[in-house]
Amino acid sequence: MTVLWWVGVAVLIGCAGTAAAQSSPRDYPQWRGLNRDGAASAFSEPTSWPDALTRRWKIDVGEGYGTPLVVANAVYVFTRRNGTEVMTALDAGTGKELWRTSYPALYAPATPAAAHGVGPKATPLFHNGKLYTLGITGIVSAFDAATGKLAWQTPAPPEHPSYGTAVSPVGDKNLVIVHPGNHGPLTAFDANTGAVKWTGRDRGAYASPIIVELGGVRQVVTMTQESVLGVSLSDGARLWEYPWLSRTTPSAITPILYEETLIVSSQDMGVTRLKPTRRGGNWGVDVVWETRDVSLFLSNPVLVGDTLFGLSEKARGQFFALDADTGKLLWLGQPRQASNTAVVKAGNLLLLLNDDGELIVARSSKRGFEPLKRYIVADSATWAQPTVSGNRVFVKDVRSLSLWTLN
Repeated sequence: MTVLWWVGVAVLIGCAGTAAAQSSPRDYPQWRGLNRDGAASAFSEPTSWPDALTRRWKIDVGEGYGTPLVVANAVYVFTRRNGTEVMTALDAGTGKELWRTSYPALYAPATPAAAHGVGPKATPLFHNGKLYTLGITGIVSAFDAATGKLAWQTPAPPEHPSYGTAVSPVGDKNLVIVHPGNHGPLTAFDANTGAVKWTGRDRGAYASPIIVELGGVRQVVTMTQESVLGVSLSDGARLWEYPWLSRTTPSAITPILYEETLIVSSQDMGVTRLKPTRRGGNWGVDVVWETRDVSLFLSNPVLVGDTLFGLSEKARGQFFALDADTGKLLWLGQPRQASNTAVVKAGNLLLLLNDDGELIVARSSKRGFEPLKRYIVADSATWAQPTVSGNRVFVKDVRSLSLWTLN
């Protein structure tokens, strides 16, 4: 492991303030934002949309598809450089490097996955002053957010996952929860020490877990290779399970909570709304609705009110809107829009970052696709979710991180 520290007093004070802060509405501390639902953080819509966005800075940070995190005055990005996985802290305003920590993580992906690079693909988690990561080979690491010092780390699994890992950790009080290793079972780690508090038994997929309350019970919902699963947050005990065996690729779509129900999807599996319910001492799962009109592969959708917006994998990528109450298709856009789109909800707007570096600003309309502006924000592939904080948009392309502002 290598750690580079810039130990100027101002840097240390600034980072310490960052580590202590996690309550600002402008923070973006985890996968899909503050509430893990794809929402921008404290979005500041311009009075009028400019013809071009302003790029404040751009720096080479290394390869990877993890979403950058924003906490107070710092940006954290998890990438790969020369056979190592690297956690880097940057000054959000200037892009100046504050600290960088790396560790060896050699990895050779399966041939079909080679075009997607060697990761890492999972988004870090900022939780109680530490940063938690899942590397491409399944290594779980914890870093002190103020200094970059490695707090604890799990060993590399004896066998690397052929397609890599992409599960973004989630935190609750003194727990950090993720599918570690070679698509290992859902595991809760002590956030301070890395000690295993509980472990499930189902192999993980690529989707990231969420923490929800259903039937008055706080629980973790995750997509495994064979099911949608709800487990007790306190001890990992299985509460309920719904069979979900994808015909092609294990799910990469994070479940979405909607009025004590869950909306789930996978490649070539359509979209389904499930209602887990506790009946006496037992749980059951009912299907509220399901549709084959659209299907999701890599692009996670968002809910705006009672409408689900996203990019269907069908016809080489079609934007769509579904009624979340009934599953009725409200509209379906033109084909061949993108292989992948990172969808962000920002008030009543959608910010759609296509994998070719085009950022589309659109209305969240129930009538049809209504784009307002289109911007080019990268000159290489953009597979990572953009980080939207206030009027700032942080964009990670193949190797670089850029800050764009909306005015």
